[in-house]
Amino acid sequence: MVTATRPEAKVKLGPTKLLINNQWVESVSGKRFETINPATGEVICDVAEADAADVDRAVEAARNAFNHSDWRKMSARKRGELLYKLADLIEENKEELARLETLDNGKPLTESLNMDLPFVIETYRYYAGWADKIQGKTIPISGSYFCYTRHEPVGVVGQIIPWNFPLLMQAWKLAPALAAGNTVVMKTAEQTPLSAFRVGELIVEAGFPPGVVNLLSGYGPTAGAAIARHPNIDKVAFTGSTEVGHLIMEAAAKSNLKRVTLELGGKSPNIVFADANFDAAIEGSHQALFFNQGQCCNAGSRLFVEEKCYDEFVERSVERAKQRKVGDPFASDTKQGPQVDREQFDKVMGYIESGMRQGAKMLCGGHRFGDRGYFIEPTVFADVRDDMDIAREEIFGPVMSIIKFKDIDELVERANDTIYGLAAGVWTQDISKAHAIAHSLRAGTVWVNCYHAFDIAAPFGGFKQSGMGRELGEYGLQQYTEVKTVTVKL
Repeated sequence: MVTATRPEAKVKLGPTKLLINNQWVESVSGKRFETINPATGEVICDVAEADAADVDRAVEAARNAFNHSDWRKMSARKRGELLYKLADLIEENKEELARLETLDNGKPLTESLNMDLPFVIETYRYYAGWADKIQGKTIPISGSYFCYTRHEPVGVVGQIIPWNFPLLMQAWKLAPALAAGNTVVMKTAEQTPLSAFRVGELIVEAGFPPGVVNLLSGYGPTAGAAIARHPNIDKVAFTGSTEVGHLIMEAAAKSNLKRVTLELGGKSPNIVFADANFDAAIEGSHQALFFNQGQCCNAGSRLFVEEKCYDEFVERSVERAKQRKVGDPFASDTKQGPQVDREQFDKVMGYIESGMRQGAKMLCGGHRFGDRGYFIEPTVFADVRDDMDIAREEIFGPVMSIIKFKDIDELVERANDTIYGLAAGVWTQDISKAHAIAHSLRAGTVWVNCYHAFDIAAPFGGFKQSGMGRELGEYGLQQYTEVKTVTVKL
């Protein structure tokens, strides 16, 4: 296995300081921390470590920009033009950004360049188009009055993004917030700050006024917690674990009752009926679990297969998993890179051990791949029971759990027996059955005869402890506005 330091894979590093008020600055404490190349375990560089004092500085800049800067007076159409400009700059630099993403995160370069970056660019352009179309209504009310509504920006928004899709999650958060006229204090994931900071340079280059976007690198218990509890932040948006989501809600409630949207964990059922297109279901279920090294909150990680086709499906799924190329994420034929860091590697390996200990049948994988970095072999378990840890807890790694079912009534109850409700998949050629199952599943997104079929216009978010609020589409935009009613006596 070759490392990402070979000549053709070298990556130009961008800023390693904090972006506050359009200036790159060191943290107040002067502390820095290392970011690691997960393919090798080697240090890439160190970056500034923000804590509460830096959050205070960033919030002050964002509040001043919201209350007093040109951003406040800027027309909605001009805001859209700035977002279009940012999208153009990202497109011009997409190869550099993709390499930076792969270096810091470990995902295959082919995915960074051909999947993530196009979606990032599309996200900024989509919301750029919405900026001057955020409209209220005129409402006929009793008496001699003129009543109308305005959709106004929430104010200063704190945003905390995860490490599994650094550029994409940055876009999903920033684009609707800026289109609606808010200002932002964003904390990147400590594992993957580099690509988000490079976008920060492009934000300044695009012409966004000082203080509109502020980017901090740091840890959740310090910088993240300071954002959640800050009394001068009006709303916090978080993507990450359900456990941290609870902490953010508690902090927001205790500080100033700030608005909260959460996109949290999942343990999504992916259901295959015997009448499904088998080739499509096997490939779709493979990608549903193994895409992005299994590090997807919406991964199809509980794979329910009808008893009549179970044995064949298991056999072919194992064959497909064995074909998956694991290795250097900069190689053009690599399909699976490393887990993001040692902590995630150890967590996944712990679940593999748990599956074997609790009686699931491991049919392939289950071991570390190579002798450096955080690679794990694609792993398939069969004969998984609903009460096993690998069937109930979010693994966030390349571990497929295949579960047998007999009939629809039993299936729906089992599929919904989870604290999560983020996504689900259904594979069948019976359209009536597909709709019946889709309507019965308690999940924010249900894919039928497909999986991971995302579009910027389609809302995404969870039921139950998978979160609240929605990302993407017009629904995502609504999370960043307040509705004001104005009533005038005539």
